[in-house]
Amino acid sequence: MKMPVETLIHREIKAGGAISFARFMELALYCPESGFYETKRDKIGRRGDFYTSVSVGNLFGEMLAFQFSEWLEALAFNASASASSSGAAAPKRSEGGQPSTLNLIEAGAHDGKLAKDILNWLKSNRPKLFSMIHYFILEPSQRRQEWQRETLKDFRNVRWLSRFNDSTIQRFNGILFSNELLDAFSVRRFGWDATAKVWFEWGVALERDKFIWARMAGSCHPSLVTRHVPRELEAVLPDGYVVEVSEAAENWWREAATILGKGKLLTIDYGLTGDEQFSPGRTNGTLRAYYQHHPADDVLANTGEQDLTAHVNFSAIQKVGESAGLKTELFSTQTIFLTHILEKMTKDKSYEWDNSRTRQFQTLTHPEHLGRAFRVLVQSR
Repeated sequence: MKMPVETLIHREIKAGGAISFARFMELALYCPESGFYETKRDKIGRRGDFYTSVSVGNLFGEMLAFQFSEWLEALAFNASASASSSGAAAPKRSEGGQPSTLNLIEAGAHDGKLAKDILNWLKSNRPKLFSMIHYFILEPSQRRQEWQRETLKDFRNVRWLSRFNDSTIQRFNGILFSNELLDAFSVRRFGWDATAKVWFEWGVALERDKFIWARMAGSCHPSLVTRHVPRELEAVLPDGYVVEVSEAAENWWREAATILGKGKLLTIDYGLTGDEQFSPGRTNGTLRAYYQHHPADDVLANTGEQDLTAHVNFSAIQKVGESAGLKTELFSTQTIFLTHILEKMTKDKSYEWDNSRTRQFQTLTHPEHLGRAFRVLVQSR
């Protein structure tokens, strides 16, 4: 019989005292037995706890597939041209004269629905390219792998990886992408003591068996915050001002950038720039809880039953990628990103655009729906 995640966290706090919120969030969301993302397959959609671009319909995956096909075809051409001009050995080629394999890696595929939409479009509209693609899903959870295998059982070119250091992708050429992944990475929560002019870390403790916020003595390394928050801003911050820092998301992006040989690194997520996130008016940070599509008042309640998320600091992520040698090609809203793809798709007469796709596109791009909330970052090497 599985143990509720709330009980596991209780035991950990009772054994060692207050824990960081990052640890609390990690257990609440990803505990193998009873974490939020591990217990139910139908978390996404109108009947679930949150709504995503994939929930809108097939169009989101089809548009990504169209863009990916352009990137992969360009990558194959450039690899061939580079090898030819340098005299180096060209990539292994198929009878059609193109490299026989191209890599497409999705991280955090949940139930595999987005992968299915992408692969179906490629199979129908770019059959030659589809035959050359190795589609990898980077997924550490065995349970979610089972969901994905069921969804993608008709595709033989899909493989699963549990970690970045798998020998298959230690250095790869292709595309690595994620959709709504980074905002679910654990965050550390810091507060500003305006009197002492110091940052402190908020942890989670117990009071009468109820989770409460607790100031953690000596746990805060100022550099974790100050490398994101300008010194001049500290002079005007109100007492108790809260920020979140996701070392986990930054470390993940660094690893992704490191294994990318040539190609693209893409993420789509809720997020802000550093200036937007660390403004004096945003006093309570961006940490939120959601239960059945509605914001929940207490992020420490309903442990394992509600989603926990914090906005991605895209300025920090972008800097990490650039420090690893990547070039930032695009940082924009989802509206701008998808509109550019639409302009190219409408010129492709082989692609059928109907009223259903029009409605889906409006939901994906309208500022009051998903268009403004989501940001897109594309980096390349």
